[in-house]
Amino acid sequence: MSAPLFDPTGLDPRSATDEQRAEGPLARTPEGTWIVLRHEEAARVATDPETFSSAVSRFLQVPNGLDGAEHTAMRAATDPYFAPAEMAKLEPAVREIARDLVEELTADVGAEGTEVDAVSAIGAVFAVRAQTSWLGWSSELEGELLQWMVDNHVATRSGDLARTREVAERFDAIIGSVLAPRRAAGGDAPDDVTTRLMRQKVSVTSLADQVAGTRSGERGTAERELREEEIVSILRNWTGGDLGSIALCTGVLLTGLAQMPAVAERVRAGSYTEACAIVDELLRIDDPFVSNRRVATCPVTLAGQEISPGDRLAIHWTSANRDQRTFGDPDRFDPEGNASQNLVWGTGKHVCPGRPLATMELVVLLQELLAVADVAPAGTAGRRAVAPTGGWSHAPVLLTPRA
Repeated sequence: MSAPLFDPTGLDPRSATDEQRAEGPLARTPEGTWIVLRHEEAARVATDPETFSSAVSRFLQVPNGLDGAEHTAMRAATDPYFAPAEMAKLEPAVREIARDLVEELTADVGAEGTEVDAVSAIGAVFAVRAQTSWLGWSSELEGELLQWMVDNHVATRSGDLARTREVAERFDAIIGSVLAPRRAAGGDAPDDVTTRLMRQKVSVTSLADQVAGTRSGERGTAERELREEEIVSILRNWTGGDLGSIALCTGVLLTGLAQMPAVAERVRAGSYTEACAIVDELLRIDDPFVSNRRVATCPVTLAGQEISPGDRLAIHWTSANRDQRTFGDPDRFDPEGNASQNLVWGTGKHVCPGRPLATMELVVLLQELLAVADVAPAGTAGRRAVAPTGGWSHAPVLLTPRA
């Protein structure tokens, strides 16, 4: 039995896959990509990197586009940047950024409140300011990065490879403008995350590195500094990917909390741990991280379908996180009951490395906003994002000052 045909292009990923998932665990696009729709199969693909490789892009993607020893080595080098101690050290600065933004948004708000787009006016601005502060980049890049986010979203929606390449090259140029003066400054470069990354050592584990080491008389595992293209790829992953993600997450979270004032109160007055659980559950219900790509490395049977070597797959996280077989009613809010099966940040070896940073930023933003304002549904209707993005492209909410 062949998998049903499904073209998600231009559809709201949540409602479209809620319908498609009933036809089977897998679907196939007109181009032949397998779409993994259900939770069980999504978890299987994500936790079997030997069979389902992440090396799917024509471009270098560190670390998420690597497999095996290379992926392990790069994660070992970069995961410490998201360690609990690093996040604790960063949190006061992120909180100040959130507090300043909230003050800007609510400074002249009367008792009737003001309507604000949670995606563009709150999430995008906060994401740029928080990320540039973490990386040690100049605040003067804010306008350029905000415009890049808009252009990148349009290019991604278009599916035009030339357009997406041009936007990617623009972002690499921004990264280059940050790296060049640090290289020129040498030992006098600012002591920040970007400079630390430029000096980061990584274990030599790839076959090419091992051959190069053998030729130079070295044997066994060695260490080297990250190459320029690896640094650019990591910073692109940390920044280019996270800026849009934080903005979309903010839209989902504030739209959800506007409908659930009791839950908003739990975020405002409860513990940090409880707020993290609430964030994860709201994002499960309406997951803006739509999908990740994989490629089969060998013949494999998945949900009764024969997958051939070289076949492309897309793990559809939005769909898997709403699978009734795992969660019952996918819209039922149950942070504790659903936590163990939540795939918002992925699972397996390629689980999102930036989860601690993204979660901290989102919780801090919500706490600072809800400390001074109540969030309610706006009079203006929102607009759902369509594939390949999820959540809301326009998410108006009403902010009113707290008594």
